[in-house]
Amino acid sequence: MIMSRKALPKIHKGAVYMNHEHLISTFHTIFSSYADDKIRTFFSPGRINLIGEHTDYNGGYVFPSAITYGTYGLTKQRKDRKIRLYSLNFKEVGILEFTLDDLDYEPSHLWANYPKGVLRYITENGHEIPNGLDILIYGNIPNGAGLSSSASLEVLTGVMLNEVFELGIDRIQLVKIGQKVENEFIGVNSGIMDQFAIGMGKAKSAILLDCQTLSYEYAPFDLADHQIVIMNTNKRRELADSKYNERRSQCEAALEKLQTVSDITSLGEMSINLFEQYKDVIGDPTLEKRARHAIYENERTKKAFQALQKGDLTQFGVYMNESHISLRDDYEVTGPELDALVEAAWKQEGTIGARMTGAGFGGCAIALVKSAYIERFIQDVGNTYKEAIGYDADFYVASIGDGTKEIITEAIA
Repeated sequence: MIMSRKALPKIHKGAVYMNHEHLISTFHTIFSSYADDKIRTFFSPGRINLIGEHTDYNGGYVFPSAITYGTYGLTKQRKDRKIRLYSLNFKEVGILEFTLDDLDYEPSHLWANYPKGVLRYITENGHEIPNGLDILIYGNIPNGAGLSSSASLEVLTGVMLNEVFELGIDRIQLVKIGQKVENEFIGVNSGIMDQFAIGMGKAKSAILLDCQTLSYEYAPFDLADHQIVIMNTNKRRELADSKYNERRSQCEAALEKLQTVSDITSLGEMSINLFEQYKDVIGDPTLEKRARHAIYENERTKKAFQALQKGDLTQFGVYMNESHISLRDDYEVTGPELDALVEAAWKQEGTIGARMTGAGFGGCAIALVKSAYIERFIQDVGNTYKEAIGYDADFYVASIGDGTKEIITEAIA
């Protein structure tokens, strides 16, 4: 469900709020439950990657954070072994139902295969789910924006099961289960960044993550009088998968050349100085550009982490801008839509930095903007984009939020 800017959820103290009483009432109506039934509410965020693009599969760092858009889940236990799910985002589908005794992938179960996969792998890991659940889902992550709605649902389900049945599963293990669902149950080849940022996120913090080792470190990201604007091109990403595979292969080819002169196992291990010393051995201008992005972007990501540790948002913005330029010129994954948004953002007063985020060839860009300039920013960038591209972009103002957690009713009423 794409929401216009006028339909944005109310933002209060950096969190997305909604009418909890309405969700409870809807739960009772959908599942014919009673007012005294114990219903528990959970929230699982989406995520953005602040910097560190196309570095994960090159042995480098990423720098994501959880955001205040995400997925709500309300649940109550049943006395039988049925799992019944209903999404307010897909009302036309109705209730999807299966049992704990049949957790195989089923195409007709559509989006419910994500929570089903989590159930399957949790039980395969030796944890008992003694009875079924009724689950109501509502998400306010914009569709197609690349903000990880599927990972949000996976981690939501894992945390919900862990808390409701007191399974005692470590949070990072739940993150890994979410990735396994994505890769093996759903069949989408993706890294662990999305689930990690969603499961391990902290308000006012970003995570410097080594996707190979899962070593991580938090950096303070107190926006103070700034906000993050997510800018959706509304362009379908038809080329993203094929170009992703192409870029990955090109990086592997460049790595093989560099390994003839340097003892490295990934591009992320190579310093900028070593790359500049040995880059001629690659022997192909295109492969050289791909390697240059991976190596320079990895260094930028580490420097961006250091800038946030010092509270230097201005320098952080410089690294965001440099990242986009590298993705445009060396990695060549931006395209006219993302470039139009980012270049318009750079020209706006109050912009600290802006860059594309995600795989590229459409999807989203992000901008760090002073709060006082948000309204003008959205108006001017939106007008510039429509004039250049011919259709509207969508804008979402987000804050940095906590990872997946249970919500106390009083906090969201």
